Amino acid sequence: MPRTKLLALLALFVVGLVLAACAGGAPSAPAASTAPTSAPAAQGGAAAAPTSAPASQAAAPAAAGNVDLDFYYPVAVPGPITQILDKYAADFHKDNPNITVKPVLAGSYQDALTKIQTTVQGGGAPPGLAVLLSTDMWSLIDADAIIPLDQCISTIGGDAYLKDFFPAFMANSQAQGKTWGIPFQRSTPVLYYNKDAFKEAGLDPEKPPKNWDELASMAQKLTKKDANGQVTRWGVQIPSDGFPYWMFQGFAIEAGKNIVGDSPTEVYFNTPEVKRALEFWASLSTKYNVMPPGVIAWATTPNDFTAGKTAMMYHTTGSLTNVLKQAQFPVGVAFMPADKGYGAPTGGGNLYIFKNAPKEKQDAACKFIQFLTSPDRAAQWSIDTGYVATRASAYDTQAMKDLAVKQPQYLVAKDQLQYAQRELGTHAAPQLQQVLGNNIQAVIAGKKTADQAMQDGQAEADRILKQFK
Repeated sequence: MPRTKLLALLALFVVGLVLAACAGGAPSAPAASTAPTSAPAAQGGAAAAPTSAPASQAAAPAAAGNVDLDFYYPVAVPGPITQILDKYAADFHKDNPNITVKPVLAGSYQDALTKIQTTVQGGGAPPGLAVLLSTDMWSLIDADAIIPLDQCISTIGGDAYLKDFFPAFMANSQAQGKTWGIPFQRSTPVLYYNKDAFKEAGLDPEKPPKNWDELASMAQKLTKKDANGQVTRWGVQIPSDGFPYWMFQGFAIEAGKNIVGDSPTEVYFNTPEVKRALEFWASLSTKYNVMPPGVIAWATTPNDFTAGKTAMMYHTTGSLTNVLKQAQFPVGVAFMPADKGYGAPTGGGNLYIFKNAPKEKQDAACKFIQFLTSPDRAAQWSIDTGYVATRASAYDTQAMKDLAVKQPQYLVAKDQLQYAQRELGTHAAPQLQQVLGNNIQAVIAGKKTADQAMQDGQAEADRILKQFK
């Protein structure tokens, strides 16, 4: 692809991201995330992960000479991600002294894409490796910015390696018969709840809400007011900025209709099930009065939960380690409550190798992917952060077995994967996510009905996707 066309496509992609951020529909990394202070100890006394991949794995191609590998990564939740990845890079270098991985904190997911685009526009090479949203896959393919990873995969385990990843995560990692991203920083939303608050409200702390009716009913009992009628603790908070489309997708799947199918050119916003899902979300504030009115911030919701300002919250499992560390009460974690059935979208970031990076950096990136996704390292990443260990074999490690006994909260998101479906990843995904997010926020804020919002969203999405059909 000509360089001018690549730059134009990347520019259009990032413009969509910037517009989303300006509209409040895209997340920014919390300030606490960009200045971590210390890495947490392994939860529950779990053993630390080995510093190298198991010897039984086939070796990836060795990079000739000394290679410096820039590794861009985003932060979307509070926690010491920087220190964790710096340590991983140092551990990798001990066993691969000719490769120096240089982790680069790029801010939010959108910031990471912007930094890469700016580098390319300035005539520089992109990083060899980056963590970007799994839903960015089609936009990166359209920009001819990344390489398929099948050759890399053949050197680090082939089909057996690939089949060890949970199928739900691969739905946003493969296209055109190829694998473009390796699941790494992956997640689903889960329900967090304050067990002490449940006891105080006369609820069984071991029985979180299983469906929408129970969610509304329990949230009413959990909402507290002072003598003046002012709410001192909300029953539930569901963030509607940052990733509003992602939070909403769970409701839509539970109602019986995912907003995206297998085709990267089709979305299903304007359906009865999707409208019902949006009406219910809004009703938690407008009808049941158990959730704060208006748009709720993604970044502050975990802080509200750990401070006791809300008894339940929906958030990513990637917040789990930090929530458990900060909360002064026993924390319960459960599936997102069901409607017609359970459901959740997958989320988070994949590892991508960039096409215009020199071959030796691509080979080094493949070797680092092998290291990051080894069963022991995947287990340790989950323990360190709360993100889901993306390989099934990671849950057979002693570290995860020990953790499951002492802190079973870490297994909830993994178990929920059986009900999880593909995230909103299409051509022009950032623009579509913005369109849907803006319309969701309009309903939450009382500016549109669910019916009008989803009609408007579908019309705009169809207009954007028409060019790809």
